[in-house]
Amino acid sequence: MSEPGNLVHVIEMPLRWGDMDAYGHANNTVYFRFFEEARITWLSSLKLGLKGEPTGPIIIKTSATFLKELSHPATVEVRTYAGKAGNTSLDTWHEIVDKQSGALYSEGYAKVVWFDREARKSAPLPDTLRALATSS
Repeated sequence: MSEPGNLVHVIEMPLRWGDMDAYGHANNTVYFRFFEEARITWLSSLKLGLKGEPTGPIIIKTSATFLKELSHPATVEVRTYAGKAGNTSLDTWHEIVDKQSGALYSEGYAKVVWFDREARKSAPLPDTLRALATSS
């Protein structure tokens, strides 16, 4: 991972049989679902971006690098890192790692922008997230 940032959250998730594609490994979209679930769980644990709040996160850019086939059965850890913070945004990074062997399956990135849901425009990044970000 080129810019990992500060480790802020780890979640364990199983790969479901239905996550597999016709080639016998996890469909590429599953990696993005793992990243999303990790991000939402992390932000919820901080009591940020919850439904009904006036502001919350949106993703404006995301990517993944697929490093190794992920096949059922497997349990993975999704590690979330807080990178550089801007005025309204935060770079986040993810790793999907095999819980048992430690093998690295994928690296991912998402640029989170804090969003005012009523005004429909970006909003200042919460201080809680800014404090978790890297200083560089």
